[in-house]
Amino acid sequence: MISKFLSKLKLILFKSAVTSESPLKKEKKAAKSAKTKTKTKTKAVNSKKNIETLTTLPGVGAKSAKALYEAGFKTTKAVIAADEKDLLAVSGVGINLVKKLKKLK
Repeated sequence: MISKFLSKLKLILFKSAVTSESPLKKEKKAAKSAKTKTKTKTKAVNSKKNIETLTTLPGVGAKSAKALYEAGFKTTKAVIAADEKDLLAVSGVGINLVKKLKKLK
């Protein structure tokens, strides 16, 4: 509490830019932003892998796999277990594709 008071007093008296962040705080912020970037890259890699996995289903190409992934069907099991109505609600998925997927059950 006293240190806060003294730093504010220095600001007022000397009218200089005294930084309240210590070098340790700056390092922590830099490390945190680096972790965030790594997580973003990991999510992008995982989504690409999941989309590629969906293309292993019969009749599912790259576009329909991406549409299914964005609709919430992240795995092949989720696609196979889904209701016909839910699959038909996805743009790019037609009745013929749904019939092929239902044969897999």
